[in-house]
Amino acid sequence: MNKDIILRLTRYKRLLYKLKALGFERVFSNNLGDAIGVTPALVRKDFSTLNLPGNKRGGYNIDMLIERLDNLLGRDQPQHVIVVGCGRIGTALMQYSGFSTDGIEFVAGFDIRPEEVRPPSTIPVYGMDTLEDFIKEHHIKVGVIAVPDTEASKVLTQMVEAGIRGVLNFAPVELKCHNEECHSNCIIHNVNIALEIEHLFYQVNAKEAGEEEDGNCAD
Repeated sequence: MNKDIILRLTRYKRLLYKLKALGFERVFSNNLGDAIGVTPALVRKDFSTLNLPGNKRGGYNIDMLIERLDNLLGRDQPQHVIVVGCGRIGTALMQYSGFSTDGIEFVAGFDIRPEEVRPPSTIPVYGMDTLEDFIKEHHIKVGVIAVPDTEASKVLTQMVEAGIRGVLNFAPVELKCHNEECHSNCIIHNVNIALEIEHLFYQVNAKEAGEEEDGNCAD
């Protein structure tokens, strides 16, 4: 599955949990489409591709969709995550309670000075010397990197060698795999917050410029 459909499935799933909590038992493609901003036809195409049954008159059974989407997206199994680098970004991620809605649980943080970190009371923070053993012992597959740029590549290597299969990188440097083992076993998503904000400003400025141009043309 490509990234776009995975994102849509995640949004469908969140909406379905809300509808279930409200007491609904069935839902229609137009309801789901309107809620997440896509056409009913695209909803039906997504579900048809994944062999999720439904019909025009009866719609889709919410419990069935939730069960199937949980299986597809992995929520039927514990989604344990670690954070390496427990500064402001790393600690904020560990403190955010909304991840539990999607079955994601931050189980530990790692830092070069763990004694100085003030983490959520239920999430322990360990020294970097215990990182590899923890990943192997607890079979951790996904980790977050939130360290300075000078340390990011070294941390990535440690995580991959210990068995990490997916990395969300918040360090201010783009990380790439530089060896065959990493290329075949690990997926890296780089999140550059500064670039995202810069891109947002560009889009806002471009939209305002277009609106001004349209206004001038109307004169």
